[in-house]
Amino acid sequence: MQSSRGGMALLVLAMLAVLAAACASRKVPPPSATLAHPDFLYPTIPASMQKTFAAEHVDLGWRYLQIDDLNSAEREFRAALKSNPKMYPAYTGQGLVALARRDFTGAVASFNAALSAASLYVPALVGRGQALLALGRDNDALAVFDAALRADPSLADVRQRAEVLRFRGLQDVIGAARSAAQSGRIPEARAAYDRAIAASPESAFLYRELGVLERRAGNVEAALSRLRRATELDPLDAIAFVQLAELLESRQDFAGAETAYRRAVELDPSPELEIKLATVAKSAREAQLPREFRAALSAGQITRADLAAIIGVRLEPLVKGAPPRQVVITDIGGHWAAPWIGEVAAAGIMPPFENHTFQPNAAVRRGDLAVAVGRLLTLVAAGDAALRGRLAQRPAIADMNRGHVQYAAAAAAIASGVMPLLEGDRFQVGRPVSGNETEDVVERVRALSAPTANAGQ
Repeated sequence: MQSSRGGMALLVLAMLAVLAAACASRKVPPPSATLAHPDFLYPTIPASMQKTFAAEHVDLGWRYLQIDDLNSAEREFRAALKSNPKMYPAYTGQGLVALARRDFTGAVASFNAALSAASLYVPALVGRGQALLALGRDNDALAVFDAALRADPSLADVRQRAEVLRFRGLQDVIGAARSAAQSGRIPEARAAYDRAIAASPESAFLYRELGVLERRAGNVEAALSRLRRATELDPLDAIAFVQLAELLESRQDFAGAETAYRRAVELDPSPELEIKLATVAKSAREAQLPREFRAALSAGQITRADLAAIIGVRLEPLVKGAPPRQVVITDIGGHWAAPWIGEVAAAGIMPPFENHTFQPNAAVRRGDLAVAVGRLLTLVAAGDAALRGRLAQRPAIADMNRGHVQYAAAAAAIASGVMPLLEGDRFQVGRPVSGNETEDVVERVRALSAPTANAGQ
């Protein structure tokens, strides 16, 4: 028994002597301060394979690789696989040697061998991505780099490389999308934009451009969805807000359009946008008004209630700025125009009759309109000396003498330019007034009142 143990000890000593002689026959490279291939990842060895001859060969192969002794490195990785055919870090080492030799196809084959044994082995994934990139297979390389990052998110260099690839591919796709859009190839452009958005889902301008494309194609809902997403991702994109506003305005969503135009004006003010905002703001306000008001604007014959409402809405600052007076009106309860009737009556523009009735359904004639206009002009002229001088004029009116009860009002309306004389220099006080004519007259009063309003601000 003792003799057997002695023989075993002699055998171990002999094996160690052989190993020492083998190591002494070649110079083991020391760790290098400057790596020949700094972008290569060390083929880390799993715990189950450490402290083996194969692991030592892998480490030694890595050292040779980083001093650019590729033949020695290849020999060590081959020796590792001979010692343990399942040592997949050695396949990765062979792939790195092939990369260093610019044998990119061979490198891919070696990395594939490693990944067939361990599909999430990061050094092999990164190496395979590098080889695919060198072969010009950018999309495949990006997919492999993304897989490596999912396995190890700390790989900053790999992440940067992946982003560069993503951007490079995205630029090509965007160029294709824009070219197709300019040529009117809508389905092709849409598909390209969808691919670009899938690659870069946080890029607001892609949603904006696709929204514009869908708008051109008449796909309103799709356009709205894309443009809204663009403004969510980039609240500073004035172009997207303008596109959204125009689309909402076309759908008569005036409140939404006003909000979008207002944001666009805040971001990039211009006279054109200011006009669009003012127009849509007016439409938004009118959309909230009773349908009877909108009907009045197109009526061939308006009533006193219609006139009160038009004045109250169109000249709101002037009406509400007038000195108020106490009035009693008995016949407007429940009437759709009651709020405006009350305001213009309290402002002295259209006071009730002596019997405290307003007679909201009574027809308005040019003489009645002139009386209301005269009272409005008195309010405007309170802050405008030049206008007061014009109102003092007494023009000749063919069908009215100066004793007519409505002459003074008609004269003021004519002298101010708010109401013109008609054919034959006649005023025609008994002629019915339409909604369109009333709007024109009230707009002229508003134009005269604008400088006064601005001066008071």
